[in-house]
Parts: sequence; structure tokens; C-alpha cells
Amino acid sequence: MKLRNYLLPLLLALISVSLSCSSVSPTGQVPISGGSSPVETAERIISLSPTATEILFALEANNQVVAVDDQSNYPEIAPITSLSGYTPNIESIAEYQPDLVVASYDPGDLVSGLEALGVETLLQPAASSMEDTYAQINELGVLTGRESEASELVESIKSDLKEIASKKVGEGLSYYHEIDNTFYSPTSKTFLGRLYSLLGLSNIADPAIEGGFGWPQLSAEFIIDADPDLIFLGDADWGESAETVAARPGWGSLTAVEKGRVIPVDTDTSGRWGPRVVDFLQSVRSAIEKILG
Repeated sequence: MKLRNYLLPLLLALISVSLSCSSVSPTGQVPISGGSSPVETAERIISLSPTATEILFALEANNQVVAVDDQSNYPEIAPITSLSGYTPNIESIAEYQPDLVVASYDPGDLVSGLEALGVETLLQPAASSMEDTYAQINELGVLTGRESEASELVESIKSDLKEIASKKVGEGLSYYHEIDNTFYSPTSKTFLGRLYSLLGLSNIADPAIEGGFGWPQLSAEFIIDADPDLIFLGDADWGESAETVAARPGWGSLTAVEKGRVIPVDTDTSGRWGPRVVDFLQSVRSAIEKILG
């Protein structure tokens, strides 16, 4: 199986984290592009980011969201369309008459194209830490007039993560997280890697990090030599399983394979940095507890 078509744009978006960031100013105004002044309360929002979509609905800003991109599959009530966050079409976006467009990155002409139409844009790049997530939640809280809801959501996530991480169930265990079977994997410097670290797990991909990029492409030999205690399959939805992993040359003798510690994880919750990080980390903790007995 080749690297999924949308993975490369996603990795490029993740790289953009090191080049840009989002923050709420001390005045409470959110820095956005495309208009003469910040939108105080957006009434017609388009989300081209699945994470932003999940945040907006967690804030109960449902009635303010007029359209979401083709990857925003949660929640089910989100008004999903054929709009693309990776190859956005300005004309198609304009048809919804938005007063705000939220995206995870600008592939080249999104901001300038919308600016020409007088439409505000907010870029919320892939988070590198939970603090980034909290900042983005607060940004959207300001723009939707739901600042109190945003504060409550942030506190709820903090509390839940603290409880889940209170027991370091992965202490002393190493892991490999597979993006797909070309062996791209997150290091501990990434958002996903930081979540795993909360459980006390150590990441076999960390020695492979190059130039600050947190998603190196490993080799089969590297993974076999590292012999992880746990393998998390972020590509389980694409057909990878404990059986297919065990069938790979040399992988059958890995500790994770021999001890039945190959764990499928949800592709969406492991790849997004919104409120459902709680669901993801809880599912990982539960899987480890079940395996260890």
C-alpha cells in the first residue's frame, strides 16, 4: 500500500507548526486575515479543518457552522460537503457566503483569495502541544461568542487528561506508532508523541528525528532492531492488523507481536488535536491495561 494521498499534505501541515502559531492577544481579539478588523462574532463559519470542526461543535456553535470540509466526519451532524482543506476552491467556498473560514494551513492562495472577496480567515495549524489546543479552543470561543464554553471545555480536557495520566500504565514500555506501512512515525516531539508520553511510554522513533521534523520515515530494519514492546496501528482502518504485521519479513519475532501487543487505534482521534484527544488517550490506556492484565 502506498502512502495515502492525504498523508503528505497532512505532514506538510504538521511541518508548518514550526513556522507559524496561533494565539489570542491580551485584548481577547483573535488575529485573523482577510478583512479590515477582527470578526467579533462569526455567524457563517466554514471549517476546512476536521479538528476545528470538532472544536466548534464541542462549543455548541452548531448553528454558526454552514459547511465543513470533506474530511470533517465528526460529529455526524456536521454539515459535511465536498470542500477540501488540502486543495481549497475559492469559488466553491464563496458560494456559502461565509464571514469566517477556519483552516489548518494555507496551501498557497487560500488567505489571499478569500481576502480579495473580503472574507476573514483563521489559520489554526496542527498543534505541537496541548497548550496549542487550548489556545485554539479559546480562539474559536472568542470568534463564536462562546468564551465561557471554551473555558469550560479547556478545563474539562485538562481534568480528564490528568486523571488518565495519573497512572503511568506504560512506564518501562517502548512503542512504535505506525502511520501507514511505509513506516512514517511520530516522535515524542509531536503532539501525538506527547500524548503517549503522558502514559509513561518511550518512543523508538526518537533517535531517528532529523532537523527538528517530528515524523521520520523509519525502516523495517530500524523497527526490528528497536524491538518495541507495543505497536500501535494508526492504519488499522486501512487493513493493517496484528496478522498482517506478523506476516512481514522478520516481524514475527518482535516482542510486541509475540506477546500479542499489536494495538489498532482510531485513525481520526489519533490524528486530530481537538477535544477527542481524551477519547484517544483513554482508549490507549484501556488497551494497555487489558494487555498487561
